[in-house]
Amino acid sequence: MTDARDTTTAADRSHLQRCIQLARDAVDAGDEPFGSLLVDATGVVRLEERNRVGGGDETRHPEFEIARWAANNLTPDERRSSVVYTSGEHCPMCSAAHAWVGLGTIVFAASGAQLAAWRSEWGLAPGAVAVLGIDTIAPGTPTRGPFAEFAPELRELHARSLGLAQA
Repeated sequence: MTDARDTTTAADRSHLQRCIQLARDAVDAGDEPFGSLLVDATGVVRLEERNRVGGGDETRHPEFEIARWAANNLTPDERRSSVVYTSGEHCPMCSAAHAWVGLGTIVFAASGAQLAAWRSEWGLAPGAVAVLGIDTIAPGTPTRGPFAEFAPELRELHARSLGLAQA
């Protein structure tokens, strides 16, 4: 994936910055650094969520929570025309949930490949689930990302969540 800076708007950047703040809130609460927003076709934020895996349920990803909420609260047309903004590219579980529910575009600040590379640089084992891009799991889902401008801050948040000194 290439830096998608040329395809973003000021609103995209603002939403991604909010996702990163939610990721920071997650780290402060003892969770992994992920935050996401569901934005409707008119630009209204309908839901914001952060990672909540610290309680032991590893499925409490914000993207998965957004898919569940959307399935219960939005019409199929509203889901299709929505945009999910997220600090990190969806994992395979969240990509599948997104596709099954019929949500629209995904805009992500950092990619799964970036996170995997950071983990490797830090000498850590790969995560429990293979890194597969959204386009592999949900090939019909439009995506934009990653954005190089957010990488340093997200890298620092991931390092901090793992108890590493600034890596």
